[in-house]
Amino acid sequence: MSTNLRDGSGAKEFLENRTKTRPTDLKHSLKATLLRKAKKIAGEYRITIERNERLGFIGSSVELPTVFADARTAEMCYQATQEALMVAVATMIKCGQRPPQPASAKKRNEQVNVRLTSEEKILLSNAASSLGFKGISDFIRNTALNRILSNH
Repeated sequence: MSTNLRDGSGAKEFLENRTKTRPTDLKHSLKATLLRKAKKIAGEYRITIERNERLGFIGSSVELPTVFADARTAEMCYQATQEALMVAVATMIKCGQRPPQPASAKKRNEQVNVRLTSEEKILLSNAASSLGFKGISDFIRNTALNRILSNH
């Protein structure tokens, strides 16, 4: 069957087929592209795995400490953590957020000193701990940088 769009023969069929397949192809393409990008970013994150008596192993990352996965073996936990990080990064990108850079990307060689009252230190320490950060410094840096970057 010949499709000649100039004289109109086959134009209706061409347009019907085009509109039926194109949005689906575009949707799959964007999803796959987003997941590939997220997998590449998350693949550079530093994963920590800890033994847990009840769950076997629990994995998380330095860059996204609130993303967790668990499994019976360390290898399965590592794979599950990579998958969870990929989904978290893809979700961040889809929502217009910038995922954190890998910890290895930049060496932190500058230091600042912040004076706190003992009450402020307790509040920050509790907040850092409840959100999965290893310490106050990581919590302050992450929170401040996210606030600054979200305003740009």
